[in-house]
Amino acid sequence: MVELLPLSDIEPQAVEDLLDAAFGTDRFGRTAYRIRVGVDAVPRLSFAVVEARALIGTIQCWPVAHRAASGAATPLVMVGPVAVRPGVQRGGHGRMLMAHMLEAAETVADGALMMIGDPEYYGRFFDFTADATGAWDLPGPFERRRLLARAVNGHGLVVGAGMIGPR
Repeated sequence: MVELLPLSDIEPQAVEDLLDAAFGTDRFGRTAYRIRVGVDAVPRLSFAVVEARALIGTIQCWPVAHRAASGAATPLVMVGPVAVRPGVQRGGHGRMLMAHMLEAAETVADGALMMIGDPEYYGRFFDFTADATGAWDLPGPFERRRLLARAVNGHGLVVGAGMIGPR
């Protein structure tokens, strides 16, 4: 039986082991990690999938902000990583995690959502687009077409230049 649980119910080392298996132990150098350095995941938007007491997948969300040159900061929620244990990928676990997080985000997110991801997948299934992110910058290399955002819980998308970083 598959269970969706708050990520806070899962042993942190089990989460780290899953992330290593899904993305490699060199994942800490990625731009996504630089964006959220020094902040903790948002507990009410971070979840795990467990089957037969084994951790199958996780989704984490992070408090970040868009900072314009004027100094104005707009809260955002960074989605990811979405990780599924190799060997059970393509079984719908990642999609289940995203759908559950989006449902929760509609009532608890304190900013629009943003992520670095495949636009064909996240656009098709979850309505993320790069329409508002063209002038956004990140603290490291990234493919502009993969910088995606989505309005949620009454929070519109920030349009205009700005750096994305932790808040």
